[in-house]
Amino acid sequence: MTSSWTPCLVRSSMSEGCPVSLGHDLVDRYLRLVWARARPNTLLAVAFDLNVFFTVVAKEPVGVRPADVFDFVEVQRRPRHGDNVVRLEDREQGLSARAIKRRLSSVSGLFDYLTALDAVAKNPVPRGLGPARGRHQRGLPLIRAPRTLPRVLNPGEVDALVAALRTRRDRAMVDAMLLGGLRRCEVLGLRMNDLNPGEHRALVAEGKGGHQRIVPISARFFATLADYLDHERPSSNSDRIFVVLKGPRRGRPLSAAGVDEILDGARRRAGLVHASCHELRHTCLTRLREAGMALEAVQAQAGHRSIESTRLYLHLANGWLDGEYQRTVALIEGTSS
Repeated sequence: MTSSWTPCLVRSSMSEGCPVSLGHDLVDRYLRLVWARARPNTLLAVAFDLNVFFTVVAKEPVGVRPADVFDFVEVQRRPRHGDNVVRLEDREQGLSARAIKRRLSSVSGLFDYLTALDAVAKNPVPRGLGPARGRHQRGLPLIRAPRTLPRVLNPGEVDALVAALRTRRDRAMVDAMLLGGLRRCEVLGLRMNDLNPGEHRALVAEGKGGHQRIVPISARFFATLADYLDHERPSSNSDRIFVVLKGPRRGRPLSAAGVDEILDGARRRAGLVHASCHELRHTCLTRLREAGMALEAVQAQAGHRSIESTRLYLHLANGWLDGEYQRTVALIEGTSS
């Protein structure tokens, strides 16, 4: 069933209702639902994923079948034309398994919605390949995404990156990630009333998934922040802490793209291969665990909903596994002698 509908991602202002649409009544109704219950970044990601899917599949939603989903996965894993780059994390080309899995999740969410509306009889996105083999076993996953350890910066790389930053504002943002473990969106979401300098704590009001938490942050961050507020921050109607310093957008909240541009420039000047916002956060949480912070405390600092997400830092922390291994082997060797 070939469609005459060609998806076109259109963005509009918040004041006009849902800020994105794809030009299809059913799909746009779903996007309005996502907009009502999720954060703006989630809405944009879902809209982009659906745009990619229906551009590749070229069918009306009611005409999509499981075979179309399999074809979509195959297309996504193909290397782009002329692209011979192999990713270091999984030694493969094309879109990563993690990214494909996210796109399929967006597509599956749409079809769950359409199934609830009786617009389609069944969600065409398979939950896996084949039936489960037993009561406590699942069938093969449709997409097997590798679980890779994130990179962290060593002390020398941290020093080089900080030295390459050009403004007090930039140093304060990096300190929030390096010393507080905040995500990029959480740093950009900080407002004046969220800070408690006397207790060296901050309210993260715009955490992942809309969850809030209060976290301690080093006095160094608050000192750098005070320096920025006293000497650099322009007068602004925004209560966001981090704003644009120059140009036509002076005084307006800094964007995620702006933060990435700042870090990209500092990384190049420092001669570093990697130093993303998420790697700064991983570096902070890894160092906290290395210094002996309890795993539950690292979880609270990170804002993880599940302790399983925090266990990752056990493997990143230098010496933890070695220490546990040596202690246990000593006990084994002692009992066998």
